[in-house]
Amino acid sequence: MWQDAKLLNAISNVLFSIVLLALLVSGVWWVIQRPVFALHVVRVEGEQKRELRHVNTLTIREQALPKIAGNFFTTNLDQVRQAFESVPWVRKASVQRVWPDKLVVALEEHEVLGTWGEDGRLVSTAGDVFTANLAEAEEDTQLISLNGPDGSEKEVVAQYRQFKEWFNGLALEPEVVEYSSRYAWSVKLNNGLRVELGKAQEPNGLKKRVEQLIKVYPQLVTRLQGSIVSVDMRYPNGLALKTSSQSFGSTGKSGAK
Repeated sequence: MWQDAKLLNAISNVLFSIVLLALLVSGVWWVIQRPVFALHVVRVEGEQKRELRHVNTLTIREQALPKIAGNFFTTNLDQVRQAFESVPWVRKASVQRVWPDKLVVALEEHEVLGTWGEDGRLVSTAGDVFTANLAEAEEDTQLISLNGPDGSEKEVVAQYRQFKEWFNGLALEPEVVEYSSRYAWSVKLNNGLRVELGKAQEPNGLKKRVEQLIKVYPQLVTRLQGSIVSVDMRYPNGLALKTSSQSFGSTGKSGAK
């Protein structure tokens, strides 16, 4: 091998290239570690320049900034994003570098719709369940109450919107929507009336039951003494209802055919 000039030259070239690459890498590493590239500014703003209502500077300093490591080149943007998304009220965060020592973080806040379940969690208009200060949420809107099996949040929010549209025919709005583990729906309206709608066993099944109630409800209110407490629409050819003074069956005087 030592007498093969071509082989020796090739080996020399390879070794020289390795040394040169190592020196280049070391040089680059030395440069990117200079203090000038340390992160001096982390600017936080609302997505599309929207004002942040609930995310405040103190919370960010306590919960997000301590999790940022590295400098302009070495910080992991995905870890920074996750750190900010762990802050209460933050739905989504996006992070970008700005030369030479800055990070810009754009935050999208949850838009609260109501409470979810009985453990104090909140649900957003997008169907995301999150944990935040309930008093702050109540400053934004009149919270409704939603409940359903785990994983059904988006379905329940979507169905709430449909109920809100349908019951507009009675000038009423849902304030409680419940979806049971047996896939049955019930609604409590803002006049105190509870409506049992059961399962959606066919397309538009729930809508048909609501429409049936809307048709007869004014007559029921006129004919019956006392306020109507609940209506059960799970009957195929009628309904059952309960007033503050008495109850009626699905085939009784107040049955709807």
